[in-house]
Amino acid sequence: MDFRPYQSAANDYPGISIDAFENAVHFVDENGRPFSGAAAAFRLLFEIGGARKAAWWAYLRVPGVASVSERVYRLVARNRVCFSTLTRWLWGDSLSRPTYTTSADLFLRGLAFVYLIAFASLLLQAPGLYGSSGILPISNLVPHLQAQGVGWARAPSIFFLGTSDAFLSSCCIAGILLAAGAIVRTGSWPIFLCLWGLYLSFVSLGGAFLAFQWDILLLEAGFLAIFLSSPDKILPATSPGPPSRLVAWMYRWLLFRLMFASGVVKLTSGDPAWWGLDALAVHFETQPLPNPVSWFAHNLPGSIHAFSCGVMFVIELAVPFLFFAPRRLRIASAIIIASFQILIAATGNYTFFNLLTLVLCLWLIDDAIWQRLRISRNQGPATSHWPTPVLSTLLCVALILSILHFSRDTFRISRSAPAVVASLENLLSPFRLVNTYGLFQVMTTERPEIIVEGSSDGVEWTAYSFHHKPGDLSRWPSFVAPFQPRLDWQMWFAALSPPRYNPWFYAFCQRLLDGSASVTALLDRNPFPDRPPKFIRARLYTYSFTTWSEKAATGNIWVRQLRGDYLPPIQRRSLVQ
Repeated sequence: MDFRPYQSAANDYPGISIDAFENAVHFVDENGRPFSGAAAAFRLLFEIGGARKAAWWAYLRVPGVASVSERVYRLVARNRVCFSTLTRWLWGDSLSRPTYTTSADLFLRGLAFVYLIAFASLLLQAPGLYGSSGILPISNLVPHLQAQGVGWARAPSIFFLGTSDAFLSSCCIAGILLAAGAIVRTGSWPIFLCLWGLYLSFVSLGGAFLAFQWDILLLEAGFLAIFLSSPDKILPATSPGPPSRLVAWMYRWLLFRLMFASGVVKLTSGDPAWWGLDALAVHFETQPLPNPVSWFAHNLPGSIHAFSCGVMFVIELAVPFLFFAPRRLRIASAIIIASFQILIAATGNYTFFNLLTLVLCLWLIDDAIWQRLRISRNQGPATSHWPTPVLSTLLCVALILSILHFSRDTFRISRSAPAVVASLENLLSPFRLVNTYGLFQVMTTERPEIIVEGSSDGVEWTAYSFHHKPGDLSRWPSFVAPFQPRLDWQMWFAALSPPRYNPWFYAFCQRLLDGSASVTALLDRNPFPDRPPKFIRARLYTYSFTTWSEKAATGNIWVRQLRGDYLPPIQRRSLVQ
């Protein structure tokens, strides 16, 4: 096709008047038939072919499409200068179709880095959490699942092949090595398939310690990464090449679901702390693992807390819609979300969640922006993508299941899903391909804290000290993210409900009475290094941050009040698992 200004082409088409050329764009097909205005645009799309042919069909066959299209075209044509300025303001200088070569390359390296952090964290904690002498031994769980007839399809995990402590550690090391390799050289889908499969193996059998939203977010983002490189790329490459726009769209949809659902669930829960904009007045002291900045954030004036809460709702409920907007609005949304995540990370320890969300924001930035920043990657020759039917099927499944999750879990619409959709969800749910998100649905307004104590005689009791969980009133909270101390985190959840709802807590106490070295290694200090205690008890306190004046008077960061026994004194023989 030849594109020419009418000033040089008018003499070749005497049948079209100068006034007609000035008022509308024209398309002349190979048979010399002219089309003008919206008809010319739709005919051009028809000649380009593919799915774009549907636009010309709709123009000809669907009632109202032609008339509405021509009216809109005339409106724009009469106000060319205004719409041209608006277009440049929204899209910038480049009006070409956006590509995401640089974002795909940076994303894969960032995702691999998150995988590396996750597997390194597991390597340090897996013996105490899942080893043969750990809190929830996988070596006990797998035979139990097999006896119940639960196989790979319901609990997909490599640990059906082996459950030894050495195998457990080997899987963590394999994940670290694969992730490190993917950081250096991306573009190999088998590497990301292995990373996804290994992490899914831990999540499937990890119980409460691997049931966090960032774990399933990593799995969903990691699964889509398999489709970013060409299917014929088996070995690692220096660059993944230009990704499919369908995959780029699915990543933006994933980020939208994560952010928008987090805002909606706060409102649909009916929690008065969120509706009254009071949630941040208690959030910084009641969050699972505060950091040193949390104390200062908590002691800010209440007006700042209320204003910040309102801004948060705008960010979570309105900004996500800009993910699908023209380029400059997308860039603005990326900056807002990234700044929001940095603020969250600065005031609390949320493991690798904030880092992973920042990495997902890369899909809001196309190559035109990277080129302006002079950090673009060489696109190189065009590479083949996964077959369109494969990607289209993946997109349809993601849309169907995410809409189901939105209606049922986010907006709480109590309608039964069609049988086909319910069967699809049941089939795919063990693989964590499409998940439900929504952080801090209900705000915890008090901080119950479990203090575990041991005794050799039942009279003198000594507290166990955790690395990052509050205990000592004078100890400042610590920075620990992106590492996640999973036992410390789970202790926060356990304090919100009686121990009968946290069966792992009984197993934890059993290991303390046994003197399990792998479990006590998860703690900051074991007060019984030579011989395990004869008795264990857990007491429940309410912890609160001190005020400025209290801090100046006592030097303490926390104040606490005893609420009673969480678990009464027990001996090994009286413990029920």
